[in-house]
Amino acid sequence: MSRHSATATLRSAVIEALDQQGFVLKEGAFHIPGKDDSNIRNVHTVSRVERIAEHVHFIEHFMPKAEKFMLDSSALDVAKIRPRLIVVQTGSIHEMLFRWWNFTWWSLPYERAYGRQMRFIIWDDYHNAPIGLIGLQSPILSWSVRDRYLGITKDMRDFWVNQSMSAQRLGALPPYNRFLGGKLVALLLTSDTIRTEYHQKYKNYKTLLKKRTIPAHLLFVTTTGAYGKSSVYNRLRFNGSSVCDFIGYTSGSGSFHIPNTLYEGFIDYLQKNDMTAGRSFGYGPSVKMKIIDRTMRLLGFKKGVNHGIKRAVYFFPLAKNITGVIHQNEKPIWEKRDVAGLTEYWKKRWAVKRTNGYPKEKLMFSKEEFLCKTEQDLVRCKNLVNGAKS
Repeated sequence: MSRHSATATLRSAVIEALDQQGFVLKEGAFHIPGKDDSNIRNVHTVSRVERIAEHVHFIEHFMPKAEKFMLDSSALDVAKIRPRLIVVQTGSIHEMLFRWWNFTWWSLPYERAYGRQMRFIIWDDYHNAPIGLIGLQSPILSWSVRDRYLGITKDMRDFWVNQSMSAQRLGALPPYNRFLGGKLVALLLTSDTIRTEYHQKYKNYKTLLKKRTIPAHLLFVTTTGAYGKSSVYNRLRFNGSSVCDFIGYTSGSGSFHIPNTLYEGFIDYLQKNDMTAGRSFGYGPSVKMKIIDRTMRLLGFKKGVNHGIKRAVYFFPLAKNITGVIHQNEKPIWEKRDVAGLTEYWKKRWAVKRTNGYPKEKLMFSKEEFLCKTEQDLVRCKNLVNGAKS
């Protein structure tokens, strides 16, 4: 196939893929006509289906085990919830549970993590069930909304960013989510346990780009709200102190709108035309964004990585004097937050009130209905993928 034909074929595939997600091509750039929650969810559908379709066998075969650790809302005694943070180890039952819920529960598609990674399941020892997930990974190196907020300069950016993590997954699972369990998960993100585990894992860590040793301090964590500002994170406090701060919005750029199959086509297109298309993290954490942007421009599109969905950015400081640490060379004064204290605060402040004062029908969760819906989703995913291939 000639370069001209390959370009035309790939260009048509891009238009078709983005059209399926609800994007409209106007003056060489793709736009979303409306940005309400429903439209944004639709945009994520194709990517989510693709991710699930790649793991249908695992999701189907692990479902009976996942069910063993699943509760109906009627079986949950909020007053007796007893959380414990479990570090997810490769090959463990907790890793299987983490993966299974990661694929089946969130409307946002799971993206492969890069760089430093830590995963936790918040486990309810009383009910023997998972309360929620925390998935941490290396943050974006250059991120204007965060860098402006902290006053980080370019020459020191990697030093401070490598003492932080980004929460890619942060949320409660059913039925705990019905009782504001998301607030509990967000509180536990700032617990001493997370910070201590980070120190143990990365105490000898060296940055990939500059090969320098960074203090094994987890100074802060950032995350984003999927659909604008989050009711979970807004006004989240512990014993009178703010737990996280809203610091602005993302620029509306990313890679989720480019399906994996299309992305592989981008790499193949660049390589066949004698252009570099590195895959590894060693080329930098934004390598995927660079490949997408470069290929889209070669295909005649503008703003290839700009999907237009601006997400609210939240900043979780784990040191009380974060500004002093960065700008006055102060030693971190850590927030002291244990799991038991955070849990009791959550119960009194939110969970018990929700149990006593909220319409019962809105608190209901049936694992049988959820598993049935999950099976239906898997069938739809397989049908959509098979339809796309035919």
